[in-house]
Formats: sequence, structure tokens, C-alpha cells
Amino acid sequence: MEAGKVHLYCCGPTVYNYAHIGNLRTYIFEDILRRVLEFNGYDVTHVMNITDVGHMTTDEDAGDDKMEVAARRENRSPYEIARFYEQAFFHDTERLNILPPTRAPRATEHVVQMIELIQRLEEAGLTYTTSEGVYFDTARFADYGKLARLNLTGQRTAREEVVTDESKRNPSDFMLWFLNKPSHIMQWTSPWGTGYPGWHIECSAMSMTYLGETFDIHCGGVDHIPVHHTNEIAQSEGATHVPFVKYWMHGEFLLMDKEKISKSKGGSINTLQSLVDLGCDPLGYRYFCLQGHYRAELNFSVAALEAATTGLRKVYALTDEDDVLKADDAAYQQARRRVLTALNDDLGVPHAVGLLNSYQSRKLWLEFDAVLGLDIAKRAMKQDEPLGEEVLVLIEQRNAARRNRDWSRSDALRDEIISMGYDVADGPDGTRVKRRSI
Repeated sequence: MEAGKVHLYCCGPTVYNYAHIGNLRTYIFEDILRRVLEFNGYDVTHVMNITDVGHMTTDEDAGDDKMEVAARRENRSPYEIARFYEQAFFHDTERLNILPPTRAPRATEHVVQMIELIQRLEEAGLTYTTSEGVYFDTARFADYGKLARLNLTGQRTAREEVVTDESKRNPSDFMLWFLNKPSHIMQWTSPWGTGYPGWHIECSAMSMTYLGETFDIHCGGVDHIPVHHTNEIAQSEGATHVPFVKYWMHGEFLLMDKEKISKSKGGSINTLQSLVDLGCDPLGYRYFCLQGHYRAELNFSVAALEAATTGLRKVYALTDEDDVLKADDAAYQQARRRVLTALNDDLGVPHAVGLLNSYQSRKLWLEFDAVLGLDIAKRAMKQDEPLGEEVLVLIEQRNAARRNRDWSRSDALRDEIISMGYDVADGPDGTRVKRRSI
């Protein structure tokens, strides 16, 4: 909308538990999007909200607030829960080299803006109030469901089971402001009574506060399309009478055994820390995610993660000496154009990574690491660190064993060196050892 600039909004975490690796795949995709835009010269304003109130245990209005559930589970206040898991989330994103957003507004700190937005909807005749709260009347918004191409008849039938308010006019109507929740710890005064905001109104209020009533790109997971993003469009455009978002981009699910990974699935392997506890490097998981296009489902397994980690280790091991493109600028520029074209074709990261692997050019990898975020230069420096005295002794012992054709002793010493975190190769000058970068 503004030359040279991109206004980007991404649905952030609901901070009631650790983010699972399926969530994190979406944030990696959004990070790649931002990095590609910046690589192309755009100035990106990236806003990602923190949901710390109002997200019910379903994406509809049924159930309990997830923050309240977590507070009871851990015997802490919702605010303590929110700050703890917010910090844990940003620790995970830092380990994955995900760039921090320009702004990360918290829902609880923008309730005034939410109330003002609901008042605009009320003035437009798009709301009604029951004893349970203030609803958005979807029947009065002609384009409701346009993003997801919803069949409202079928949708309303499917939603019957979650309707808890008998005075609710349509099952597809959604809550803007909850009332009649006396046990809810997080409450604010409003023109309609004491209560708290619904989940959907939060994103509209915060995105418009920092990016304007119409902005360039809105991202999230595909599960947000039929309810959350559909409702965001209705309430935003119902209040402003202008288009809400120019482009919507959604990341597909991460699967395990053909089922979507969530906080309740995946057994003990469903958080980044659980992968670290298995001995996996977080950037190995990032590289694994780069193997799949953001709009395609990606099947996770420990074996697939280990294969990706092995591939990344080979990238870190590339040297300038083996780089045939470094001395041929014309060939380098041609290769560069092919990789950039792949990235700019709807974030064709798997194609771009395939091209980079085919060229085996350290210089090319280093340039595009600004997009891929794999810390190639830093990890290569780690490999070049001086070897410790203990390792040097083992190398000499192994060279002696090889000279004496004591192959069993040579193999045992190789395994010992590898177990200490080094890669071992044999060359004409004897044992070659490099510190393992991952």
C-alpha cells in the first residue's frame, strides 16, 4: 500500500502453555516471509499479538478461557501464567532464529481499543446483547464467510453443538464481549457491564491500532481461516467499511502419523525443548521445516528431523576452497538469480534449498542465510575453533594405529573422537577433524 514498505500482522501465541512444534512451524514460515521481503528491499513493520485473555478452549465461544484453565492447573494467577509462557515462547523463537516482531502487543493492555471497536460495531447496527454478552450478528454482514467460502447453512448446523446461549440468534454469531462470568479473574468495566473481550476482537483492535484500518498482509495457521480470520474480517470491515487486509497467507499443518500436532498430541515429542532433550539442535528443526512449502502439510518424524540435521551439518562443513562459484562471478550471479526467483515464487523455499545444495557454494549459502536464518557463518566459525589437547592426542594415536594397520584400534579412536562432538574424515595427510557445528 505504501511504496517500499510492508505492514504485516501475524496471529501470535495464546500464552497458556508451551508452543508446540506445529505452532512453531507457522512462525518459521512467517519469519521466512518477513526475511524474503526484507531481502527484496522492503521495510517491514511486523506486528504479532500476545493473547493473554479471551481465547476459549474451543475457537468458538464455548468452554473456559484457556488462561483460566492454565491458572487452575498450575495454581498461579492468569497474569503469572501469561508472563511465564510468553517468555518461554520468545525463548523458543530465539533458539529458532525467528526475528522478533517490531511490536508484540498484549491483549490485556489493549482492552480500551477493543471496547471502542465494539462501540463502532454497535453504532453500525451489527451487534446485539444477551445476558451472556455482546454478539456480532453475522446475518447483518452480507459478506460473512467470504475468506473461507463458507456454506453458512452447513456451518450453522455444524456449530449447533457449541451454542450455550439460547438467545443467540445464529450459531455463527460470535462473542465480542463476555458478560455473566463472575468467577473469571480477568475483568474490565465496559458500557455493557463488567466482563472481558472475545478472542476475535483482540486481533482486529491491535492490528488496526498499529497498522491502520487496511494493511498489506495477515498471516496465521490454516485452522484460523474458517472461524478466527473469518470473524476478524467481519468485525473489522463492519466497523470501518473499508477492506481489512490486502493479502492473506496461511501456513499448513505439521503432521505426526498423519494427524495434526497439537499440545495434546505427539506424545512426549511436541515442544522444541522435547526435541532438544533428544539431542536435536533447534536449527536442525528449522532446516527440517524448510524442506516443505508453507502451503503443504509436512509430516514430522524423528528420523526425518535427523536426516535434515545431517543435511544441515553438510552445509556448515562447506569451505571456500571447494566453492567453484566463488571465482566465477557470471556463474555466481546466474545461480543467485535462480535461487532468488525460487524464493520470490510464493516463498518456494524447498526449491531454493534444493538449488543451494546443488551448487555447493558456501558464498551462495552465506548470502541467502539472510533469508534462511541458519547461522551458517557463526557455525562455520565454531568448526574452525582450535582443537583441544585431548583431541589432538587421540588424533595422533589414531594416525599411529592407521600406520600400523590396526584398523579396530583406529575405528575405536574415531568413534571416541566423534562422541566428543567432532566430525572425522581421512585424507592423504592422515586424520582430519573438525568441531561439529550441530
